[in-house]
Amino acid sequence: MAAAAAVTRVGWRQGVLRLPRRGFAFHGCRPGPERGAEPGDSTQSRVSRSCPPRKSCNDWIGPPDRYSNLRPIKFYIPENESPLEQQLRKLRQETQEWNQQYWANQNQTFNKEKEAFIHSRLKARGLGLKDETGKKITLNAEEMADFYKDFLSKNFQKHMYYNRDWYKRNFTITLFMGRVALERIWKKLGFKQKIIFISFDGVQIDLYGS
Repeated sequence: MAAAAAVTRVGWRQGVLRLPRRGFAFHGCRPGPERGAEPGDSTQSRVSRSCPPRKSCNDWIGPPDRYSNLRPIKFYIPENESPLEQQLRKLRQETQEWNQQYWANQNQTFNKEKEAFIHSRLKARGLGLKDETGKKITLNAEEMADFYKDFLSKNFQKHMYYNRDWYKRNFTITLFMGRVALERIWKKLGFKQKIIFISFDGVQIDLYGS
């Protein structure tokens, strides 16, 4: 059964690294128009189901998605969001959508193939999907192990590409988090920003100086 958990990754990987939050308290935020949504954000229709309070000043994590089993995040958009902070937020949103889509498709494929496998095994025995009482007939753990092993083998390369992209995306997000943190520190200290552009593995890094 451990193989089954490895296949579907139920509740696994939210697909985003997070900047330190300001906490889940409201910190005295005043009620006002709902923030955390932009016109044209493709995440909005999916994440808005969690219905965060209109006065929320934090990211909100919703209930598990019925298809991917991952919890969607509705990202808070501050009124004074800088261009760099906006880039980071949109990168996190895009990564979340990519991750949600991957696992929604993966779980759908897994469930369809699992049902087909069970049906074929029962049919070979001359059995239907349900017994005389109408109860669904299942296979034992040893029989299902054959399916899990075969599914993992067929999807090995697909998982490998997913893991590669996963780490690449989160590495990029981590770099952006560092850039945002530096930007905030420099603003608090009141230093003038002198930007030096450095390219690392296709990712642009900004270094700040006085």
